[in-house]
Amino acid sequence: MVFYRGHLLICGGTGCVSSGCKDVIIAFQEELRKKKLDEEIKIVETGCHGFCEKGPLVIVYPEGVMYCRVEVKDVQEIVGEHLMKGRPVSRLFFTEPLSLDKVPKYQEIDFYRKQQRIALRNCGYIDPENFNEYLARGGYAALEKMLSEMTPEEVTNAVKAAGLRGRGGGGFSTGTKWEFCAKAAGTKKYIICNADEGDPGAFMDRSLLEGDPHNILEGMMIAAYAIGANEGYLYIRAEYPLAIKRIQTAISQAEELGLLGKNILGSNFSLTLKIKEGAGAFVCGEETALIASIEGERGIPRSRPPFPAVKGLFGKPTVINNVETLANVPQIILYGADKFAAVGTERSKGTKVFALTGKLRNTGLVEVPMGITMREIIYEIGGGTFEGKKFKAVQIGGPSGGCLPENKLDLPIDYDSLIQAGAMMGSGGLVVMDDESCIVDVARYFLSFTRSESCGKCTPCREGTMRLLEILERICAGQGVPGDIAKMEKLAYSIKASALCGLGQTAPNPILSTLLHFRHEYEAHINDKKCPAGVCQALFYYRIDDHTCVGCTVCAKICPVGAISGERKQAHQLDMVKCIKCGVCVERCPFHAIVKE
Repeated sequence: MVFYRGHLLICGGTGCVSSGCKDVIIAFQEELRKKKLDEEIKIVETGCHGFCEKGPLVIVYPEGVMYCRVEVKDVQEIVGEHLMKGRPVSRLFFTEPLSLDKVPKYQEIDFYRKQQRIALRNCGYIDPENFNEYLARGGYAALEKMLSEMTPEEVTNAVKAAGLRGRGGGGFSTGTKWEFCAKAAGTKKYIICNADEGDPGAFMDRSLLEGDPHNILEGMMIAAYAIGANEGYLYIRAEYPLAIKRIQTAISQAEELGLLGKNILGSNFSLTLKIKEGAGAFVCGEETALIASIEGERGIPRSRPPFPAVKGLFGKPTVINNVETLANVPQIILYGADKFAAVGTERSKGTKVFALTGKLRNTGLVEVPMGITMREIIYEIGGGTFEGKKFKAVQIGGPSGGCLPENKLDLPIDYDSLIQAGAMMGSGGLVVMDDESCIVDVARYFLSFTRSESCGKCTPCREGTMRLLEILERICAGQGVPGDIAKMEKLAYSIKASALCGLGQTAPNPILSTLLHFRHEYEAHINDKKCPAGVCQALFYYRIDDHTCVGCTVCAKICPVGAISGERKQAHQLDMVKCIKCGVCVERCPFHAIVKE
């Protein structure tokens, strides 16, 4: 056994791979070899650390020092100064400390300090392709405990007592779903992991699959044991090649070690797992459409009841849990329901993983206890909006969720509070908007996404979302008329009440929530023909201020269509007939003489 005096944990998630982490890893390998440190310092390529916007990320252990946006050119300095001389390279810190005597560990910086990791507990700590590292962190201990000490009913009761609700959107009781399936008639049953993550900006499931694949497999094994299944599928988007690769590696390792297959760990429990790659249809995140896709049919939702727990895959009772839900299960079995239930609120137990994106300083993947407020996530973890910009709204729950204003920032995040506020937890997307975001345009964007992803089976969704989108596009184009708001509300409620599946039933949510909290912006677009945020091109124009313009000619030189003219050292003129409203002149004017109105 080799003992190392230090480790370099280098993020190898998709975000950091796209930022060049592979080249950084190679550079560290070469530099450590050159300095004869390769037998003292071990490089571990981990999954996602969460702080994706600052990647590639490198954490030095045992110190716990984190370096952000590391490039190949930084490697020599980190090795020479930190690893050889014990002097951390402060310029690569998230924020430079006042003194190198008080260098904070990465868990102490604002982005991580308020997080509480249960589902993400191993992501960023272990090599996801090294079975032994998962084992060293308590991996498969829950499986062993379950098979040696617990009946299927006891497993289900433990998950029910923990209060684990589905993390995929609806928030249905996980244990209750297992119970329905276990009691359903028939001996052949299936377990399915839903990793068809299609929300724009969402990457929670991807990061869990990439960073801790054995944890998801262990969660599926426990679920399969509880319901009496001996066969299962992981339905993963084909756009997640790294996640698929690491899950396949984990399955092969588990099969080789007797953790998958027949008579697992010498018990009567047997299970085989297969991967089904999805073709990218958002509607296949819906349970019955996902089942149809696995069966080789077009991914179209089916009427319910019967529910999948009674009649699912190939007509057999089936449980479908999303990735994050399964990631919590081993901890419940290993440490007991009470410990899990001690986190969160009365009706929303545990933690929730969010993809934090949008107009704020720190974006990435965060896991926080249920009951935390939106303000704490956005300002204390996310660092707030950029300097000079005012917070406007946050879209929670992806295209099926809702848009909440500033006066809802102190709302505790749990399933019931969000629904009462006109939003929903969804799978966990959080998109922050500042005062430069147009709420009407945001609603148009999300509706255009759900409309294009509609399977077209039912008329309310197929036709209704199209009509809603047409109205929104007219409003954004400055052609809205009185009565459009009432028409949209009536149509939105009709779609929610009559659409076949969850996609159609929740598609109007962005419109209804923005009308509830930002009706004045819709009215400004329709009645005043103004876009308050200056986003909708048909509803604003540019003007050069005669008193501010000094005739420097910068704007005239960079205008791509020649819409600006004037003599040097004299105020210029802008021809709005020619102007394409690209905004380049506004960005480049050194005197801020071009005004948007």
